[in-house]
Amino acid sequence: MQSWRSALGSLNGPVDGFTGAVGNTPLIRLNHLSKETGCDIYGKAEFMNPGGSVKDRAALFVVKDAEERGLLQPGGTVVEGTAGNTGIGLAHVCRSRGYKCVIYMPNTQSQEKIDLLKMLGADVRAVPAVPFTDPANYNHQAKAFAETTAGAVWTNQFDNTANRRAHLETTGPEIWRQMNGHLDGFVCATGTGGTLAGTTRYLKTISDNKVKCFLADPPGSVLYALKKTGQLERTGAGSITEGIGQGRVTDNLAPDFELLDDAVHVPDEASIATVYRLLDEEGLFIGASSALNVAAAAQVAKILGPGHHIVTILCDGAYRYQSRLFSRSWLESKGLIDAIPSSLHKYISLQ
Repeated sequence: MQSWRSALGSLNGPVDGFTGAVGNTPLIRLNHLSKETGCDIYGKAEFMNPGGSVKDRAALFVVKDAEERGLLQPGGTVVEGTAGNTGIGLAHVCRSRGYKCVIYMPNTQSQEKIDLLKMLGADVRAVPAVPFTDPANYNHQAKAFAETTAGAVWTNQFDNTANRRAHLETTGPEIWRQMNGHLDGFVCATGTGGTLAGTTRYLKTISDNKVKCFLADPPGSVLYALKKTGQLERTGAGSITEGIGQGRVTDNLAPDFELLDDAVHVPDEASIATVYRLLDEEGLFIGASSALNVAAAAQVAKILGPGHHIVTILCDGAYRYQSRLFSRSWLESKGLIDAIPSSLHKYISLQ
């Protein structure tokens, strides 16, 4: 199998353009949570990728895959259906490599993401948020547009296993190297499945199955119940988190789902409280999906017991969501204001 490891950033010297800076993100010990749980809990700082999120890795790999298979030619168009961060990563990669970029996304996503995509030159097409089973789902619309547009390729992030491969070849090895092999648990949420599946596969292989790997799932997703009971049933009605949770098993996740040792469910109250705690205690300004991962890591710490080393993914920063996550009116509309400790209300905007 050809390795694209050389395409990613190196800490040893200058790198080649935007794509050369992707990867090799720091691993941050979360000191307060580690002390509280008796475990060493670390967050992989994916918000420090050049495009600001973990999805820079998938964006680079799906574009390179299309190039190497001859599907994407100079001046061509990349089309994707995305809730935001993959689109942003693709917009950066396309801008750096001279491609056009068309993004279909649910109209429920934050305005910050939409504005950034447009600033990067993407053609953003916000469509009504409907289930994957509906032909009008943003993914199906992206596929249809690519199939009827000359020189266009649909990168198909949910079922294109170049996404999973990005984490099998980069994220997993980086974590193992940064932990010097002293790792007991890994946990993260999944949208496309690429990060969880690829990282899990690598860590299970390199550790001879000793690293325990967990799925973190938000309300409204079916994957927690699938792992627990074998049934595709939603747990809860929906979540404030963006880009994670699923109604099906994607092609990225399917090969490695059985490798997962267990799953944890994280309610929105825990996610929003963790957003504020990490800002106050660690100085980390991260989004709700990242906070969900950290809350899940605390659950895993309780499952494994004190003295273990646990890693999760800090997917992106909160600046893409701050008009929601730190808005009193938005928090009240979601019934989440009381989830935030009163001592941390100083961070809440009056709007």
